[in-house]
Amino acid sequence: MISILKREKVLSIALVLGILSCFWIPPDRHYLEYIDLRVLGLLFCLMLLVKGFQNVGLADLLTVKLFGRVSSSRGMCRTLILLCFFSSMLITNDVALITFVPFAILALKRCGQEKLIIRTVVLQTMAANLGSMLTPIGNPQNLYLFSQSGMSLGTFLKTMAPLALVSLALLLAAVLFLPEEQVQIHTQPGAGSLPRKETAVYSLLFLLNLLVVFRILSWIPVTVITVLAVVIIGRRSLLGQVDYCLLLTFVGFFVFVGNLGRVPAVSRGIAQILEGREILVSALFSQIVSNVPAALLLSGFTDRFSLLLVGTNVGGLGTLIASMASLISYKQYAESEHAEKGTYIKVFTLYNAAGLAALLFFSLWYNSL
Repeated sequence: MISILKREKVLSIALVLGILSCFWIPPDRHYLEYIDLRVLGLLFCLMLLVKGFQNVGLADLLTVKLFGRVSSSRGMCRTLILLCFFSSMLITNDVALITFVPFAILALKRCGQEKLIIRTVVLQTMAANLGSMLTPIGNPQNLYLFSQSGMSLGTFLKTMAPLALVSLALLLAAVLFLPEEQVQIHTQPGAGSLPRKETAVYSLLFLLNLLVVFRILSWIPVTVITVLAVVIIGRRSLLGQVDYCLLLTFVGFFVFVGNLGRVPAVSRGIAQILEGREILVSALFSQIVSNVPAALLLSGFTDRFSLLLVGTNVGGLGTLIASMASLISYKQYAESEHAEKGTYIKVFTLYNAAGLAALLFFSLWYNSL
């Protein structure tokens, strides 16, 4: 337990804050109202299914299909970056990076393009954080805010689509500064097909959970069906691959935010700071605590969820801890052979600072119209 808490810093902070807040507001029946079981159930099921898709080789299939027509270093990097951008909309930003960053490092080394690894991984990280903003299931804060706000899918897309389009344009512009050299790309043999039955089960379960996200089905029966189906097809091991630390982090922040909301002075103070500055405050606060905790903490003190949604997504750029997904790609690069950690941090900070400034300016301008 101690080892897990040392490794999972955000979880440790969430639990400490939750426990300390219990001294202000002693536990009572209202605690049951703090925890959004629907969000936790959805997160659990989506993480479970994404692991299933990973195990059947969906990433390898995408690689074969998309790399078949690539013949240049710039085209290769563009493909790797866009893979993270678009896949993160469905499989979440962290899973997109877990899947495609190691492959990018390996592929670029095989092609003799080691000089492009740092810039490509940094842009992949930004792409995953930015692409995931477009859908309610792209990242945890989107799912939480979409559920809490009660907004329709149309409203969500209308809020995030302009920002996603500008983000895509910025990423494509950044790719133009990468060198253009001829390369020969070798994809993994036998990676062009998926096991039909297992893939069909995961696809059907994924569709059912999407219907829960859009409030068409109830989360309890779908959660039960998802778990039973995974067990029945013999993939019980997937249950052990779910990120339970993330779920516990949500619980800790649910308790902390719920208790803060019952302290009048604190509640009024945070609400006053947020009022009229939702985008700026949430984006800057994300730089310190990362965007998922920022969304959880600030959502209890404003009803302008669309602005909070924009701010926490833009706030995923910037520091290395602004989005926990950014730490995933850094760890994967740092563990690779001949990793230049200092150079990576410098490039990451430069690219992310520029992206944060550009998107923050656009967001403030666009939402002032």
